[in-house]
Amino acid sequence: MAQPVTFIHLTDLHIGDPDRDDHLFSDTRTTLAEILRLVGTVDPKPRFVVASGDLSNRGDAESYGVLKELMSALDVPVVYALGNHDTREGFYRGMLGREDDLDAPYDHDAVIDGIHVISLDSSTPGFIGGTIEEAQFDWLAAALDRHGDLPKLIVSHHPPALGDGPDIAHWRTVDFDQSQRLAGMLKGRNVVGILSGHIHHDRVSSWHGIPVVVGMGQHAATDILRADILRMVRGASFAIGTIRTSGLTVAFVPLPADRAELNVYPLELLRQRAMPVPTAAE
Repeated sequence: MAQPVTFIHLTDLHIGDPDRDDHLFSDTRTTLAEILRLVGTVDPKPRFVVASGDLSNRGDAESYGVLKELMSALDVPVVYALGNHDTREGFYRGMLGREDDLDAPYDHDAVIDGIHVISLDSSTPGFIGGTIEEAQFDWLAAALDRHGDLPKLIVSHHPPALGDGPDIAHWRTVDFDQSQRLAGMLKGRNVVGILSGHIHHDRVSSWHGIPVVVGMGQHAATDILRADILRMVRGASFAIGTIRTSGLTVAFVPLPADRAELNVYPLELLRQRAMPVPTAAE
């Protein structure tokens, strides 16, 4: 990689109509339009954009059509991943115009300006938490073997599980055991970073030596000062990333916000809707 590569990280766009959707707490279309305007002012010009899931709030094909129109303002490649608010069928039909194999995970990869970008579908239809299916691990193994000399950027809506064991807040992440398996697969693979969303606050972690960058997104922000509930407040941001031979740098760009309360969820409800992973006996 001769020159630094600049890119934009968006996440949790939640495109929809707040007048018709009582689970949409802000005007995400206007927010995204403003962010895309700001992206147009970034210097040096970004070489690509990553949108790491929860592209739509309800997963309907119409909302992906709206998103496609909004994103047409960009003249660089856009890498999409799917999150728990997305539906594969809605995305395939509304964004890609695809009418076959509509329940297949949306896993894909591409080389952009010398960066091997790998997008992994961590969504679990009908549930909040993230999972990676056995066939997806097989696909990932083959993808990692491609372009072995290039730095790799992994995109997954759900971040991997941190810590040394399962967490009671497992709805926030990819399943712990699957996260551990993922860590083993990525070891020694020149992975410069993982880009995720889902938890609605900006966060950077070092996970088995790999930077994991989570974005707040464009819908709402999590009040991380409250651990007893999930309190959503007004807030949005995007990130500017730069990949150099020395590694990854990320700068967060918050939009002005008053952090007014938008909604509150009990944690027990979220835990109940996390994906239960079958045991080997099942």
